Amino acid sequence: MKNGKRDYRKEYKAYQGKPEQIKNRSKRNQARATMAKAGKVKKGDGKDVDHKRALSKSGLNQLSNLQAISASKNRSFSRNSDSSMKSQRSKRER
Repeated sequence: MKNGKRDYRKEYKAYQGKPEQIKNRSKRNQARATMAKAGKVKKGDGKDVDHKRALSKSGLNQLSNLQAISASKNRSFSRNSDSSMKSQRSKRER
């Protein structure tokens, strides 16, 4: 960071521009399009498309593996009083 400003171009080159990350982003976009086509989400609704079984754990982009949940629920983890992460349960149990 120079002068308190982030170098987004450098960050993109170092991580988001990698072929693996481009492929992952494409899969997430496909999942969102699948849910939109099914009428489960729409632009600006504040919902995230969640994979019940994560793509990293061989989950698929099939409608049966997708669910629409609030962004805050999808992007957070339960914490203990000492700020450590609680053991992860499925998002459905939260």
